[in-house]
Amino acid sequence: MSLLELKDVSKIYGDLHALDHVNITIDQGEWVAIMGPSGSGKSTAMNIIGCMDNPTSGEVLLDGQDISKLSRKELTEIRRDKIGLIFQQFHLISYLTAVENVMVAQYYHSLPDEAEAMEALERVGLADRAKHLPSQLSGGEQQRVCVARALINHPEIILADEPTGNLDEQNERIVLDLFRQLHNEGTTLVVVTHDAEVGATAQRVITLEYGKVTSENGDISFGKGSGAIR
Repeated sequence: MSLLELKDVSKIYGDLHALDHVNITIDQGEWVAIMGPSGSGKSTAMNIIGCMDNPTSGEVLLDGQDISKLSRKELTEIRRDKIGLIFQQFHLISYLTAVENVMVAQYYHSLPDEAEAMEALERVGLADRAKHLPSQLSGGEQQRVCVARALINHPEIILADEPTGNLDEQNERIVLDLFRQLHNEGTTLVVVTHDAEVGATAQRVITLEYGKVTSENGDISFGKGSGAIR
């Protein structure tokens, strides 16, 4: 069952076609990596999938709803209710503890619930670090707080942008193991990355180059070409 569809989507900035007639379908429960070299359109695709931007043309269907022409306020509501975001730079609030950072996501969604936030931290192995500030956590621990924050509102899709980009090898393995667990539980994961090892852990790889889809299913050579993908 399709959860997300990009139909003939383009994003144009002046003379630059950041995305050029892209077609992507992602099924519920899939773990998909979107890869490509710098300037390939990965970040633009993430912004559109994550309801942070509108395409210039084409349709974006999330759970059957066309979100391509919604206002910024409407996109914010969709993002709040249906998408869990994980960023390379963490974006934790420096003066809030780990559990409070998780509760911030609850605040914007419904009502903060410390017990539920603690359960989310326990799930990522950080219950004993709940009262620590971000400055008191390692990079890997901060990223796991981000995973807990993304999960707290039970989103339909987890969207991660270079989630291991600032992590050492050990913490990269911890985060990828969390993703494997989520995938096994039926969570839909979309990971935007330039790291071939991270991409190789996904169920399916979509490669972009010059704003076009060029390959899938693990071929990450960034070759030339275009086409649709499912």
